[in-house]
Amino acid sequence: MINIAAIGTSMITTRFIDAVRMADGLTVTTIYSRDPARASAFAQQEDVPQTSSDLDELLASEAVHAVYVGSPNSAHHDQARRAIEAGKHVFVEKPAVPTAGEFAALCEQAATSGVVLFEGMRNVYDPGFDVVRELLPEVAAIRRVAFSYCQRSARYDKVLAGEQVNIFDPAMAGGALLDLGVYCVAAMVSLFGEPEHVAAAAVRIASGADGSGVALLQYPGFVGEVEYSKITRSDRPSEIQGETGTLVIDHIEQPTRVTLTRLDGSVDVRELDGPENNMVYEAQRFADLVNGKATTEADNARTAMTLRVVDAITASRRYSQA
Repeated sequence: MINIAAIGTSMITTRFIDAVRMADGLTVTTIYSRDPARASAFAQQEDVPQTSSDLDELLASEAVHAVYVGSPNSAHHDQARRAIEAGKHVFVEKPAVPTAGEFAALCEQAATSGVVLFEGMRNVYDPGFDVVRELLPEVAAIRRVAFSYCQRSARYDKVLAGEQVNIFDPAMAGGALLDLGVYCVAAMVSLFGEPEHVAAAAVRIASGADGSGVALLQYPGFVGEVEYSKITRSDRPSEIQGETGTLVIDHIEQPTRVTLTRLDGSVDVRELDGPENNMVYEAQRFADLVNGKATTEADNARTAMTLRVVDAITASRRYSQA
């Protein structure tokens, strides 16, 4: 059994603990927070037996085999680095780190230490993407891909009221691209690899973070579009358009229906009956990696590509002010 210490006490950690309980070979034994009272309350809520408010002491424990990093984005690199130095396997919530350079450094360190470094990008491990890959040949030559994830955050109201919150704080690596846009970028590079060119635009909100944005990704023979927002809502599905058909994915972060419409009008609908919490698939992948059933090369190559595209979007985008 792989004993995991979870760093973070937010909703995403709750979802991770739930996923671990559905996976094989994993258990969360400890909750870490700098605030002992917060750690204790969260551990009691999630029925986790131990807590810690001393990260060095936690990482020195032989009873801890791995660490889940579910803290704000800006803290990922330092906490993952310290865990790797302590010889712990690391499951870091998406985005693994804010930049590709930081991730490359962590990968090198993990290889030297002989531990697993893994980014939890839940959609690319969802079986829905296996269905997409299966149906891709049906659309023949791909000419346009449009992936969208727009979900208005309730915490945006706090920004409008003049407050600063982590998810919209640039100092904490907050913003729509790193929170939601990365799902679209990861899906794009998982299916098609790294683009040749990137151009982007975004809306900057009062906190200084990007509230919404769009990026054009140029590939040989087709154009990809990534659309994301935390200040507006949309039910627009994602599409892969080819010369002989179109694939429609209902939710890019968690596909539950994939629809192929051919030029002749025939339709193939695949309904996906998976668990409500699709983090279970990434949790199981992590267990398999730690147990030596697979290697991390493909996983970390995809994360590296995703972050290089994120870097390119950040560098190229032009801003409008909300």
